[in-house]
Amino acid sequence: MSSETFKVRLEPQDAIFDCAPDQPVLLAALAAGIALPWSCRNGTCRTCIAQLVSGSIVHRIPWPGLSAEEKAAGLILPCVAEPRSDVTLRQP
Repeated sequence: MSSETFKVRLEPQDAIFDCAPDQPVLLAALAAGIALPWSCRNGTCRTCIAQLVSGSIVHRIPWPGLSAEEKAAGLILPCVAEPRSDVTLRQP
């Protein structure tokens, strides 16, 4: 396993934490002591929904609980999103 990590920045909290490319953003945030909303942790409840401001992610599951329009608008589910670069997320 690579030791590469990416920086994740959360707005408006201005919190920054590291996340491995094979780690869901939500779990990395919780491990860093950053409280994010969550419930199911499998991409269906949408409690953790966030806006991808910059950077690149992939979802661990092919079609998480987002519509095509939401995905096109840059909404992601951090519970099943893994970073592919440094990212900035905005919480609603």
